[in-house]
Amino acid sequence: MTKDTFLLQRIQPAMVGLIDGSLSTLAPIFAVALATHKPHYAFFAGLATAIGAGVSMAFSEGLSDTGELTGRGNPFVRGGITGVGTFFGGILHTLPFLIPHYRVALIFAVVVVGFELVVLAWLRYHFFETSLARSFASVTLGGAAIVGVSAALGIA
Repeated sequence: MTKDTFLLQRIQPAMVGLIDGSLSTLAPIFAVALATHKPHYAFFAGLATAIGAGVSMAFSEGLSDTGELTGRGNPFVRGGITGVGTFFGGILHTLPFLIPHYRVALIFAVVVVGFELVVLAWLRYHFFETSLARSFASVTLGGAAIVGVSAALGIA
């Protein structure tokens, strides 16, 4: 497998999943946490969201094309990579809500989100030769918009 094929068939689906999982699950998790002040509720909202988003993204990627015309590879492999990446991206900032103390769980979750954004920016920099600062700014902008929406919903 050439480097370009590896990027197209493995890394790109993984990045789509990680980015989607990291960003799309923020709103429900933080909205529930802020609305209820119950970390346990936020954990289950995050777990359900991570699983649902992972399954959805696996099917979406796998059914988007056969890979024959685009060279994107086996749709089952691509879908599996994207689904696992989505679940992984969503579950990481859900795990701190296993901590029973609301403020501690919230602080740890925010720290994990920050760590995720740095890792996503670094992965884009490393594999796709983008500027680290530009990658971080792009990913952070998306995350900030979603956190703003979830905070507004959570305190409404």
